[in-house]
Amino acid sequence: MDTKAWIIVGALLALLTLAVAGVLLVRVLKARKLLADAGVPLHNKALVWAAVLYTVSPVDLLPDPVYLDDIGFLLLALRSLHSAARAAGVGARRGEAAETGRSLVP
Repeated sequence: MDTKAWIIVGALLALLTLAVAGVLLVRVLKARKLLADAGVPLHNKALVWAAVLYTVSPVDLLPDPVYLDDIGFLLLALRSLHSAARAAGVGARRGEAAETGRSLVP
């Protein structure tokens, strides 16, 4: 493979990683209602904001072109928030979660 092909592959991987990070950041911002709800424990709320701060922070475990650590922290925070919200019964629409047994949280 020549240099041009490696640059194209690297650019495509960087764009894909950036797109995934953007989608996760949008999901974190959509979860604001859960963060404001009193039924979700404080440590879960703090974990989400810590993940957002880490994502925009210039200090990283891996160099900035590699967003795997940022994506990992955002995924961990979203899963934690989702589990806590489901356990607290937050995010369900008028009895729908009780009927279906599932949560409507992002």
